Amino acid sequence: MAQHFCLASCDVVGFDLDHTLCRYNLPESALLIYNSFAQFLVKEKGYDKELLTVTPEDWDFCSKGLALDLEDGHFIKLADNGTVLRASHGTKMMAPEVLAEQYGRKEWKHFISDTGMASRSGKYYFYDNYFDLPGALLCARVVDSLTKNNGQKTFDFWKDVVAAIQHNYKVSAFKENCGIYFPEVKRDPGRYLYSCPESVKKWLQQLKNAGKILLLITSSHSDYCRLLCEHILGNDFADLFDIVITNALKPGFFSHSPSQRPFRTLENDEEQEALPSLDKPGWYSQGNAAHLYELLKKMTGKPEPKVVYFGDSMHSDIFPARHYSNWETVLILEELRGDRDGKPEESEPLEKKGKYEGPKAKPLYTLSKTWGSFFIDSVSGLENTEDSLVYTWSCKRISTYSTIAIPSIEAIAELPLDYKFTRFSSNSSKTAGYYPYPPLVLSNNEKLTTK
Repeated sequence: MAQHFCLASCDVVGFDLDHTLCRYNLPESALLIYNSFAQFLVKEKGYDKELLTVTPEDWDFCSKGLALDLEDGHFIKLADNGTVLRASHGTKMMAPEVLAEQYGRKEWKHFISDTGMASRSGKYYFYDNYFDLPGALLCARVVDSLTKNNGQKTFDFWKDVVAAIQHNYKVSAFKENCGIYFPEVKRDPGRYLYSCPESVKKWLQQLKNAGKILLLITSSHSDYCRLLCEHILGNDFADLFDIVITNALKPGFFSHSPSQRPFRTLENDEEQEALPSLDKPGWYSQGNAAHLYELLKKMTGKPEPKVVYFGDSMHSDIFPARHYSNWETVLILEELRGDRDGKPEESEPLEKKGKYEGPKAKPLYTLSKTWGSFFIDSVSGLENTEDSLVYTWSCKRISTYSTIAIPSIEAIAELPLDYKFTRFSSNSSKTAGYYPYPPLVLSNNEKLTTK
């Protein structure tokens, strides 16, 4: 019998903010993120000015689930067994024979068979969310530039990319109006953010009325969090949440011990002294899941309150919440919006159309012609044999660590709280767990090769 998951049986409902509760206008926000990094690299680090010019077609390179090998500048897409399905050097895709020579049919050198392998290390970087993805295009173009101009074979540009991230996103950047990203979002939030529809606001209130404890756990700092929430939910947004945790530094929030990552109070968005424990609901910074769970026990009066957490990043939200805290997890997977007929779901009100004219990048959740499906791909057959389809490593992680996957919170906001979702399970179909429908490519290829 299929297992089911139901919100009514949860005591606590937690949310990530960026790309979860707060949906971004991706063509606009991706370009802003790209520019914020590119301008820093060109102006501060002396990189080629060509990086500043990006065309709508360039965005096809972006696809979630890619890994960048920081030493050789190769981007790779992994199969569920750790072998390499496609690869590029910078933006230049490798021909099948070059791919076979470079990687063969063996596991990628950094692959660890447990699908919980690190997403970030000193040797590689996995791109698994929409804040990261514009950086994939930028890094690929940096590799192109260094290869063409300097003939480089090994690369050390990553430290400069980290400096660009730090410059634009450091904790003090919002307050100091530093970098390009925060000043621009502050200036015109409606260009980059979608307000939550009424259905989602009512649903959050419905959860509260049903006695659920509502959490907001975001790695964004408190000042940016407030800007986002006021824009998407209104000035009284704080009334919806029992506990708000900002600068949570996920995935460390889940994996670190209380002594490594204590909670801190905030005054005027400045972090104060470390707290020995978490005693009452409120607004906090940093922290750890262990101390939070102790408070949730007190608040619910239950020895093991059941928590569900909604998030968009496998690395920061879904894997650590399931693996370290054993919470139920709902993955926000916008790729489910973009694979039906190749047409992105219409979400922008008609009256906003035409406000920002000019050729637009495709939304990042639509299918990449360069990299193929996020969920499955083909392994080239040997001579006289057919190609075989396999699941990607990203697809395997979804079914391993998510309870269910949905395209947006809006997709479930009008369902009754006792609606029974079919959950992902190792003994059910690979298409189970996706709501309201599985990815088209999985539906069409139910019987795939599994390694």
